[in-house]
Amino acid sequence: MTSGVAEPSLDEIRGALDRLESGAETTPIDAELLFSARGHELGRLLAVSARLRDEGLERSGRAGVITYSKKVFIPVTHLCQDRCHYCIFVETPAKLATKGKPIYMSPDEILEVARAGAAMGCKEALFTLGDRPENRWPVARQWLDEHGYASTIDYIRAMAKLVLEETGLLPHLNPGVMSWSELQLLRPVAPSMGMMLETTATRLWSEKGGVHYGSPDKDPALRLRVLDDAGRSKVPFTTGVLLGIGENNAERAEALFEIRASHERYGHIQETIVQNFRAKPRTAMQNEVDLALEEYVAAVAVARVVMGPDATVQAPPNLTDAKELGLLLRAGIDDWGGVSPLTADHVNPERPWPELDTLAGLTRDAGFELVERLTAHPPFVNAADEWIDPRIRTHLEALAAASGLAREDAPVEGRPWAAAADVRSDAGRPPRLSAETTAALNAAEASPASLSDAEYIELLGARGPDLDALTSLANDVRRDAVGDDITFVINRNIDSSLYGADPARGGLGLDSVLDLADEAADLGATELCIQGAIPQHMPATAYLDLVSAIHARRPELHLHAFRPTEIRDGADRLGLSLDEYLLELRTAGVDSVPGTGARILDDRLRGILSEHTDPPAERWISAMEAAHRAGLRSTASMVYGHLETPAEQLAHLRAIAAMQDRTGGFTEFIAMPFVAVDAPASVALQAGPGPDRRQSRALHAVARLILHGHIDHLQAAWTKLGLLGSQEVLGGGADDLGGLLLDGILDATAGAEAHRSLSIADMERTAAEIGRNARQRTTSYGEPTAAQLAHARRIDAPPATRLQLPISAVR
Repeated sequence: MTSGVAEPSLDEIRGALDRLESGAETTPIDAELLFSARGHELGRLLAVSARLRDEGLERSGRAGVITYSKKVFIPVTHLCQDRCHYCIFVETPAKLATKGKPIYMSPDEILEVARAGAAMGCKEALFTLGDRPENRWPVARQWLDEHGYASTIDYIRAMAKLVLEETGLLPHLNPGVMSWSELQLLRPVAPSMGMMLETTATRLWSEKGGVHYGSPDKDPALRLRVLDDAGRSKVPFTTGVLLGIGENNAERAEALFEIRASHERYGHIQETIVQNFRAKPRTAMQNEVDLALEEYVAAVAVARVVMGPDATVQAPPNLTDAKELGLLLRAGIDDWGGVSPLTADHVNPERPWPELDTLAGLTRDAGFELVERLTAHPPFVNAADEWIDPRIRTHLEALAAASGLAREDAPVEGRPWAAAADVRSDAGRPPRLSAETTAALNAAEASPASLSDAEYIELLGARGPDLDALTSLANDVRRDAVGDDITFVINRNIDSSLYGADPARGGLGLDSVLDLADEAADLGATELCIQGAIPQHMPATAYLDLVSAIHARRPELHLHAFRPTEIRDGADRLGLSLDEYLLELRTAGVDSVPGTGARILDDRLRGILSEHTDPPAERWISAMEAAHRAGLRSTASMVYGHLETPAEQLAHLRAIAAMQDRTGGFTEFIAMPFVAVDAPASVALQAGPGPDRRQSRALHAVARLILHGHIDHLQAAWTKLGLLGSQEVLGGGADDLGGLLLDGILDATAGAEAHRSLSIADMERTAAEIGRNARQRTTSYGEPTAAQLAHARRIDAPPATRLQLPISAVR
């Protein structure tokens, strides 16, 4: 079933093949043409795709090897909020009852399958389930409530941890669409995760009659965001395309190039599955024709061409007749995916898995050796420090061979799951400190903020036991200064540059901004953070007009608004001095200002990082000091891990401490790691990939020492560090997690860092895992009122009970 599009001519196909064989870069247009290769032309395509696959295997040290994962399939729930026209996996509650199936598999049922798989030598537990069934089915919400789980994702995390501890199987999680925070939640219990992109054909989702119509989680834009969020979260991720569901060849090409682009940004796509549609009874597509074999084989070959020699391209071996599997190997696959000796393919129950001996024989007949891998692929296993959460690294290492593949004879047995408090990057190393570090730490213990430049620079370079000793001291200094609570504020971001811009391009009218303020307050927010790029389209009074209107509408919201650059822009537009304009802002309703835009207080570096658009450091400093004189407190910030030296980091921290001595206006210090994918390409090329975990731990610890007695609070920038990185710096000097960054449902994209939002439960879990308590605060680190605390709990209510959805949000 494909959309009616004219077939290309033979000359067009041959032209694309000529360019491919000459080594030219394959474009989306050429990929679209190559999908139509048949007969002799298909043979030419297969020769190139197989050669590319072989080059990649040779380069990886696995020449002639085709991999698979020995797994069990755990169908946690057959309920789903989506209504895909081809799916036979999903059931209604009534059908489950008729078949005697549970709403969710119980822990005992899950363990029964996992234990049986471990006994047979399986190493992967594939968790597959419908997307967010509690959003559609009240019985699912009721089951979760009765069993103490906030969501299906919450239950999956608990069950993955149970399987790790009780059986040793490595979970691979396929719960459908996951938010950034959910990926962070699941990363500590699974070496890998996955979600099929399936298609980028939006019309199949948005238009009545499309196979994904009525399926909220099948919006291609949403699924593409999951791919990027998985990469940002450092999750080895499986994705792929489903072919034959109504898409055309241009849309097939687009989907593959989107997957490749996400991998080029983050390096996290561990395999791309090319899956062929198979019609199933009792579905809306039961009378459609299966994807033809040659069409499928050509698509697999095009996937290899687009993804390149070093990618893993997978084809499920049970969806093609055994006698045809050799064609898939000729097309360039290097992996058969998960194969179970125990459980059925519950998504394709009519297609049994091939016997492993049979699959090995068919693979051997094609000239390859079948070798077992783990759920995380070798490049990620071999770079576990970067890609695998330390809490599950021992589980992975117990089953991994030196090559990063599976150790086939490894015993599969349960091991304890380590809480974050038990994990250090240098755990197990002898506690021997260098003489220089010992001297610096001894001095810091007596007076944390009084070390020499040379001593602080020594500490910024600390490694191993030196680093552990440094972070331990910083943690003690933090405890003495502010106690053990980890604080957070409930807020949402609004991008001020969208105010008054063209609505067709995402702009916001005043009514829309006020609706967002209402929604945030109704959800329990106590703060709106308002900042953005300099808006050339806005009138001179726009900053004042915006905050005046919000303050009049929602006076209870603390308005944390406008960076130094915006403050100067507003003053210049009205011809006022900084002091005069800041008093105008305060009168209009601004309560405090964000101290972002500091980057690093060195003009050479600021020029490079901003492509010479940032004002000199002195202008940032003078704007901050003027805000403090006006009675507006602010945050202080720093971007680290790019081109700066330890001496330049130190100079920045000393400048912040000196400003605080002069004004006393900083509420907290936020050290933000440089994130290359968020920077312009030219900047990222110069600045590098950003800091590693060692640099982040050392910088936060030294910041705690230098700022001791100056600034009490040190915030972990969780949107950039991730939750694990935040826990590490919270264990080494930081005491605050900043804001929840509520998205709401009206317009999540109206603020910076959209779709990266946490709940109170996320904050509490993040703190509890390192033995601390999470506590809500106000923007100025005061105590919220009892009413505010009670109202805030709406954030953790099931989505349908938080706010009445607008009619436009309901399909």
